[in-house]
Amino acid sequence: MKLTRLLPLLGLIALVALFVFGIRWNMHHDQREVLSPLIGKPAPNFSLPVFGDESRRYGSAELKGQVYLINVFASWCIACRDEHPVLMAERARLGVPLVGLNYKDEPADAQRWLAQFGNPYDTVIVDYDGRAAIDFGVYGAPETFLVDAAGIIRYKRIGPTTSESLQNELMPAIAAAKAAP
Repeated sequence: MKLTRLLPLLGLIALVALFVFGIRWNMHHDQREVLSPLIGKPAPNFSLPVFGDESRRYGSAELKGQVYLINVFASWCIACRDEHPVLMAERARLGVPLVGLNYKDEPADAQRWLAQFGNPYDTVIVDYDGRAAIDFGVYGAPETFLVDAAGIIRYKRIGPTTSESLQNELMPAIAAAKAAP
């Protein structure tokens, strides 16, 4: 009978311990660091309309055999405004094609946004309904993917690319992807 009285207390102690562990883990864990199940796996095949010339399509077939970046962005994305100056300033240093994937955006809004802030992309493709983004496992804009010459996703960044993340994460990942056989 005494054991049945202790069970609620033991349950409460276990819940408090889990709560404290969860808080401590979150304090030391970057919330933007969500591991993608696609890292190390083939990038999804895609063929999307080219922004400004939707009669033309561009995608994985045109990028085959190259190391490239896909940057998911939108005019409605506040964090994209933080990332964009970094892409504009560092574009030449990347050394690989930078494909802008305009995500669930109105064409006129995207046009105004690129005219106002500049266009760092080699090509901009549009994903009006978000289906290609779903295939890539996009959580929201901005996100950046590095795909190697064999078509394997090697890197994913959720959230804006910063000067620090570009220097410490993206550039080493690009160098490794270029050096891979």
